[in-house]
Amino acid sequence: MGVHSMRRVPALLMSGLILFVAALLTVTAEAQGRGAAAAAVKNPVAPSAASVTAGAAAYKKYCAFCHGATAKGDGPLAPKDAMPPDLTDATWTHGSTDADIFGVITNGGGADSKMIAFKGKMPDRDIWNIVNFLRSLGPKGAVR
Repeated sequence: MGVHSMRRVPALLMSGLILFVAALLTVTAEAQGRGAAAAAVKNPVAPSAASVTAGAAAYKKYCAFCHGATAKGDGPLAPKDAMPPDLTDATWTHGSTDADIFGVITNGGGADSKMIAFKGKMPDRDIWNIVNFLRSLGPKGAVR
């Protein structure tokens, strides 16, 4: 290998590193943009009695298996060591806004969670109704 060939290897490595860093920054910026956009999403379904009732039915169909019939996190079919959260308490670690709750149901709980994504598995309106239902369960005035 000649002197010129040896100089090309570090230059190629540096070019590859620069491209990698640029791609990583782009992906990170896009993810942050989606997070900000998601936080700005308002619940399009009014929290009416009809919505809460529809949310309870959708919850029973899609969520009770893991989160339990009373949403205490004691569902009979939760994956081993999943420890689904109590959805009736005042503390929510995955976000407290309607948009946060919608996002967790839609996209799943993330890499450290066994919560599956329901995107494409249930209509958005059902998810928003579940959000309204869950809001009806917790303590009044709780920051969730």
